Amino acid sequence: MDERKATGEHKPEGKDSIGPLSAEPDVAPIDAEDICAHLADDYDRYLGAISPPIFQTSLFTRKRTQHGYTYTRVSNPTVEIAERKIAALEGGERALCFSSGMAAITAALMHVLDKDAHVVCPQSVYAPVRIFLETYMAKFGVETTFVANDDAGAIEQAIRPNTRAIYVETPVSNVFALHDLEAVAAIARPRGIATIADNTWATPLFQQPLRRGIDFVVHSASKYLGRHSDITGGVLIGREEAISRIRDNERVLYGAVMDPHQAWLLIRGLRTLPLRMERHQESAMKIAAFLEAHPLVERVLYPGLASHPQHALAKRQMNGFSGLMSFVPKLDPPRIYAAMKNLRHFEEGPSWGGFESLVNSPGLGLDEEAARRTGIPQGLLRISVGLERAETLIADLDQALRQAAGM
Repeated sequence: MDERKATGEHKPEGKDSIGPLSAEPDVAPIDAEDICAHLADDYDRYLGAISPPIFQTSLFTRKRTQHGYTYTRVSNPTVEIAERKIAALEGGERALCFSSGMAAITAALMHVLDKDAHVVCPQSVYAPVRIFLETYMAKFGVETTFVANDDAGAIEQAIRPNTRAIYVETPVSNVFALHDLEAVAAIARPRGIATIADNTWATPLFQQPLRRGIDFVVHSASKYLGRHSDITGGVLIGREEAISRIRDNERVLYGAVMDPHQAWLLIRGLRTLPLRMERHQESAMKIAAFLEAHPLVERVLYPGLASHPQHALAKRQMNGFSGLMSFVPKLDPPRIYAAMKNLRHFEEGPSWGGFESLVNSPGLGLDEEAARRTGIPQGLLRISVGLERAETLIADLDQALRQAAGM
């Protein structure tokens, strides 16, 4: 029997309706602490267990009871707890958990795109997304226009008759430029174009794109949502109808579902999300201000700084700032590399959003052409501010830069 039909759900014919959940929702502000701590835990159902059980099973049989579950690739009670929490945090109708952030992103894109379609995307978008659009989707005749990272006007100018999706990150990877979410939605909505926003940096606590008119929100749950740097996962949030279709098609057919144990770890991480984000923000603001004033730093890229060219927009559409930022040292590439290696409390690695502080070097090794094409300044270092004391991290950055400069 078809797994989708066994659940009583399958994809109807036709396209999803495109439009915001509500640009100005008539709902009270979310109680993030209560959602993270209690929503969907269903203590009565699970014998009063304060931590929900892990349904570590592939199959659910139906001989003795009719419960609506068949196969974990379709749905699983543990995974659904995580999905309900994240949907509520984002102000969305429904969420789906995937095996990675890229699985969530590609499912959303594959759902809204068709053969010979066109996509508009920021210049400095997360590199695997750019590769997916430029190579894999190109096999189906899909074309992508990469536009300035912070210009809604450039998005509008790039629209074609066959444009089916606008994909944005706000802030944009590595360079932390912002897109005005309401402006993007206003461009897309009357044209029937789907909008997808990556909200991993801000988390639902600091930004809610669906309430600004965006159709789909994606997260890498490996980052702030999971916290402990021990899971790989992704989440997609949107309207009930569209998300149900993606569940019954792109997720079921591609099979990139989150494992129940990963979902349980994600639930665990969500418990402390509000507290952690407060700490990340507090420390990051101190470190960004320190770097901005440092004699060996040319510029700092962080929307929380008043000097950021889009700080006013950041204040308008966000209510907080996370712990990821970039800066460009006033050093030549070998000395920048040495400064990175001199760090004692920052581990070196490409991910971010966990309890640990990290450094990465997306701007090292770029020639002028690559820097122009990607929008990433040459020599740029990216740091993820973890949960260590801000003063410890500031002292570490200071000694690493000064040692590299020979001071």
